[in-house]
Amino acid sequence: MGPIENVFYEKKATSESMIYDRFRKKESLNGQWHYAYDQYDTFLRGKWFEEVYYDEHGNTLPIDYSFDEWDMMKLPCCWNTTDKMFMLYEGSMVFTRTFMYAAQSDDERVILKIGAANYICRVFINKKYVGMHRGGSTPCYFDITEYLQHKNRIFIQVDNTRRPEQAPAMNTDWFNYGGVYRDIDIYRVPKLHIRDFRIALVPDSGFGQIKTDVLISCDYTGKAKLTIDELGVSKEIEIENGKGALSFEAEPELWSPENPKLYDVSLECAGDKVTDKVGFREICVRGTDIFINGEPVFLRGVSAHEESVFNGKALTDNERIENIRIAKELGCNFMRVAHYPHSERMAQLADKLGIMLWEEVPVYWDIQFESDASYCDAENQLKELIRRDFNRASVIIWSVGNENQDTDVRLKFMGGLAKSAHSEDPTRMVSAACLVNSQKNKIEDRLEQYLDIIGINEYVGWYTAEWSRLPELFKNSAPKKPVIITEFGADALSGFRGTITDKGTEDYQAYVYEQQTENIRQIPYIKGMTPWILYDFRCPRRTSAIQKYYNTKGLLSADKTHRKPAFYVLQEFYHSLEGK
Repeated sequence: MGPIENVFYEKKATSESMIYDRFRKKESLNGQWHYAYDQYDTFLRGKWFEEVYYDEHGNTLPIDYSFDEWDMMKLPCCWNTTDKMFMLYEGSMVFTRTFMYAAQSDDERVILKIGAANYICRVFINKKYVGMHRGGSTPCYFDITEYLQHKNRIFIQVDNTRRPEQAPAMNTDWFNYGGVYRDIDIYRVPKLHIRDFRIALVPDSGFGQIKTDVLISCDYTGKAKLTIDELGVSKEIEIENGKGALSFEAEPELWSPENPKLYDVSLECAGDKVTDKVGFREICVRGTDIFINGEPVFLRGVSAHEESVFNGKALTDNERIENIRIAKELGCNFMRVAHYPHSERMAQLADKLGIMLWEEVPVYWDIQFESDASYCDAENQLKELIRRDFNRASVIIWSVGNENQDTDVRLKFMGGLAKSAHSEDPTRMVSAACLVNSQKNKIEDRLEQYLDIIGINEYVGWYTAEWSRLPELFKNSAPKKPVIITEFGADALSGFRGTITDKGTEDYQAYVYEQQTENIRQIPYIKGMTPWILYDFRCPRRTSAIQKYYNTKGLLSADKTHRKPAFYVLQEFYHSLEGK
């Protein structure tokens, strides 16, 4: 068995491979797949996908696989939660099944979408390599038309190995789940189809102008038709060489957390049609204030990981709805979904249920900021996230990373990501969760020049022991942009009680929240906060008696059945801010 060939790192699915798929008819490949864990990458080294059973003389060859006799796993899932044997498994796993295909038209293209697979994902169909994708939290799309037969065998090889050149890299503060953990779908589209469709309010138009951008799959010149029946909109869009844009006047009812109004929107072009449910709102910054629809807003938020005890990262819609419901019970109008792109269903549900979102890419700890490969990986994930969720009114901030030291190479790397985000989407704000300048005890980071909002992680009362550091931090700082306190908090083992000086108790955590909120409420340039974190989550680097392989800074226990006292401290604070 030789080394893994370079070809298996080629034919990459990227943001340029994406199609607009919201509400398109799809055929699901979810369900039972045969699988084998493959620590030595023998599937790739031995090219098992070629299914060579006989030599040139017809003699039977010994083989190391029997695909249809492998055990079965129901996808999507995280393999870590399916069997204790796989709980800490990092490496390669191979999934396979067969499916039937018959073309429904002469010019149809068949697109395979894998909603998310952590981290490297490779696809093989009918003994041929289709392509690969990097990035464990964004979707990948493959045009598989030319590979299909009447009966088809598909392999999805997934590798969640941590690598230095990836984003995230070798060291994180969350659990490294593996698997195909979002939906696997097939879309049939005409050869000439709508690849991208974006629609939003034009910034600074007085909420009376809407702009739409259209990208077609080929160099088509002609017309597209945009329809929003409820607004009386029926517009033709000129398409030239596959691209078109149109701005027009309209008076939509504005989306907000208090009034999550959505409109049915459709776009047709040359026989292809896509639809969406879209809210129209404007979010902007002026000085140190944040405005939604022209009204100043304080972002009453909380951070959350995409995780559950039973499903890992493969959350159900009911679990996502529960998270939003608990956040709203807390008094939130905002959530920071960290530290990587959560499912597109989260933003779709946030649109419907009315809560604003901060969405983030995993530029987090130990990133190789000097590496072009690392930058390309991170930027592609950012573009995939923006293109996926551009039409979601709930998403108001793109974050280009979390907790990285202010160095020259990091400034170039993350500054480049911020510029890329602004270029991809001029309608939203860009931020990052930065660190306090500990020497000066000041909010200061050169990355600020590229950001619209400054995010700050500060753990006064926990990692920083002296409480005097918190008022000094705010006094020493004079930012010219709004600040969101993106993290503060304290570990608290669920049900563990004690005095307000006993770290690790629920009582000390509540005391931290009392002190933090009392200081924060006095600072005019702070316009939001997302304390760490909504509920406890798995983390293999946290081994103390109050953690037990969990980050226990949650306001709720990991199973969300117990609210810690700090929950009610924050709830009272947020209720005191409502209407401000």
